[in-house]
Formats: sequence, structure tokens, C-alpha cells
Amino acid sequence: MRLLILFLCLSFSYALQAQRISPSVLQEARPETVGMSSERLQRLDRVMQMYIDSGKQAGVAVLIARNGKIVHHKAFGYDNLAKKTPLRRDGIFRIASQTKAITSMGVLMLYEEGKFLLDDPISKYIPAFKTMTVLDKFNEKDSSFTTIPAKRDITIRNLLTHTSGIGYPTIGTKEANAIYAKYKIPSGIGTPNENLADAIDRLAKLPLLSQPGERWTYSVSIDVLGRLIEVVSGQTLDQFLRTSLFEPLGMNDTFFYLPAPKHNRLTTLYTEDASKKTILYPAQGGLDPNYPNQPGTFYAGGAGLNSTLLDYAVFLQMVMNGGEYNGKRILSPTTIKLALMNQIGDLNVGASKFGLGFSLSTAKSAARLPVSEGAFEWGGYFGTNYWGDPKEGIVALVYTQKVPNSFGDLNDKFRVMVYQAITELKSSGTGTED
Repeated sequence: MRLLILFLCLSFSYALQAQRISPSVLQEARPETVGMSSERLQRLDRVMQMYIDSGKQAGVAVLIARNGKIVHHKAFGYDNLAKKTPLRRDGIFRIASQTKAITSMGVLMLYEEGKFLLDDPISKYIPAFKTMTVLDKFNEKDSSFTTIPAKRDITIRNLLTHTSGIGYPTIGTKEANAIYAKYKIPSGIGTPNENLADAIDRLAKLPLLSQPGERWTYSVSIDVLGRLIEVVSGQTLDQFLRTSLFEPLGMNDTFFYLPAPKHNRLTTLYTEDASKKTILYPAQGGLDPNYPNQPGTFYAGGAGLNSTLLDYAVFLQMVMNGGEYNGKRILSPTTIKLALMNQIGDLNVGASKFGLGFSLSTAKSAARLPVSEGAFEWGGYFGTNYWGDPKEGIVALVYTQKVPNSFGDLNDKFRVMVYQAITELKSSGTGTED
């Protein structure tokens, strides 16, 4: 009998230990079970609703998880203002540059397979980058330019950290905007008929804005990495991400181009008039706001995806779990550790640093808002924003669909509202682990 009792106790202990070690699927739970306050989260609701009632936003959707438990997942306001159609919390949003972190993790998956090293020159896999030049003089009148030779090759690490010297079309410097427009380099948004291989080869013929490794410049480097994935894997970027990442994680609402049954869930896009009033986004500059509902063949690794709050939270939770989610190992915890380390040395991104795919909070940036030092974050052009805070176990996302947006303080207020709802600090050892 004693042996039976001992066996049962050991079995229960091992089962409990395995349950705690193996990250589970995100599930909704009461905030109090993870050291947060339901009452204090109502403050967040009131602040979000204020942006709706004042006309600053048409709709806002949020998701907050702690220790793998979803404690707040709501949508406020309208998807369609004119029809007063409520915004759905499972609406599909244009996440634009939030695509970058996903593509970056795809690169690291192939890195783990021994396909390349991070300090390999990109020209080893995309020969068009073999002999690069750097912009010397630029003529604004006709967008002509002179160049000097690059001192060294662009590496895969440079591309992951935006230190390649490449710039961005449309939202970059005046030189990048003009040169990339002249040579038809796509931003990755609303260009479904482009060809990624051709676009990257054209980009490789143009001058860099700075010497590789010498400056942090937000760029289409991640689109280059999307092409690297295609070359190395033998699949399109869409196929690779679907089979290697989305399907294993159960991200069933994340697509470059939405299947027809999901078209009605694409959220409405808004902009502002001269008086800052929220109005429907027009088809301007060739950008059709319904581009995700079109068929397409251009898979922009830096800007092309559309997704839901929940799908992206699953992706972030995988990172928080050290590369595993729902029993599926996507990346090693050692690789996740590498991705969340400062990879740009003494360079800065505002008050923050940059890892492999994410901006990283520093002591300086963490002193401004309550996000912990070492939190990883980014956002998207159309008003989406996220972060993961390993020290406090927080995954948080706030999504709008509006550009430009004069009321960007929403993101900072959302952060304040998330952290003021914490009643037990995990980082000090007083948090609960339910």
C-alpha cells in the first residue's frame, strides 16, 4: 500500500511539473489569478472608450495576457462608423511592419537548421548584393546621385538589425524616397502583383544610405530576408511561414492575402481630414485599402501580413515561452535569448536598442513608461502596436486601423493602463503562477 501511495504521489508530482514546464495554449482567465486587478482594468476600458467617444478613433481592440493567461480581450467602437458596425475582437487587421518580427523568426529557424550563419554576407545567397555602393552626393532636382564603394559586405545580421545601410520607400529619408520611387522599389503594402525576387534584385543595384554596420536605419532589409528564406528553403515566403510557423502555432487567421471566406472580417481603414476628424481612408497614391482581399503573389517579409490580436498574441507567447507553444518547439530558448539581446552595440533606436527582429527597452526607455527593461516590441504603419515583457510575463497588443493618426498618445496610455492593473510583481518574486 505504501508503495502504491508513493507511486501515485510521484506520478502526480511529475504530471504537475510537466504541466508547468510545457507551455499551454493561451486561455482566458480572471485577472486576479495572475496578479492583476479586474477593477483596475476597467480604467483601461474607460480610457479606450474616451478615444471613441471623442472621435479620435473609430475603433480600438486590445489583448492583454499574463503568465500565458488572457486577462483582457476586448474591442471598442466601430469597424464601420457610417453603418455603426461594432469592431470585432476577432477582426483581421493590416499589421504591416509587425510582419518583420515573424519573418525574422523564420530566418532564425533556418539558421538553427545550419543553412547559414548570421555573419554570412547576403551576397552568398543573393548574388545581386555582391558589389555594393554607398550614396555620396544626391541631386534633389532629378534624383541623380554619385556613389562610393561599400567598405564591406552586408551580413544577414545587418539585415536583421536594420544596420545594412538600406532605407525605406515612401516613409524613409528624402534621398531614399526619391531614389526608390525612381527605380520602383515597393514598400510591400498594396503591391500584390510585384515579384519579390525581381524587386530585391533591383534594390541591390541601388546605393546604400550608409556603410553597412555603421548606422541604424529603418529599412526594407526584412524584405531582403524574406527573399533569403525563399532561396534557402526552396519555398515561397508564404508557403514557408504557413507550414513552419502559422500551422504549427495554430495561427489560422494570418495571411498575406485573405481567403474569400475571411474577407468580411477585414477591418475598415481610416484616416483624418484637415480638422483631424476620422474619415474613411481613400484609395490614394495607388493604395487600395482593401488590398488584403485581393489575390497576390508579392510576399513582403517586412510589411505584407494581416492578422488578428489572438494570432499575434500566440506568436508573442511563443517567444515569451522561449520558442515553444502548445507543445510545438519552434525555436530553441538559446536562439530566443540571442534574439532578445542588444545586437547593435553603441547604436540606438531612440532610447532603445535592437535585437534580431525586435526593439528592446533599456533602463532609459523603461524609466519613461512602466514597461520593464528588456521588453521586446514594435508596431505597424496602420496603427497597431505590441510588446512582450518577460520580467512581468506580459503580452499586450493594442490595434487601431488609422493612418495618419494625430492621437498616438493612445499607445502610451495603454501601456500605463496595463501596468497600473498589476497588483503583484512577478519580477520581485511575489507574482502568482496559476
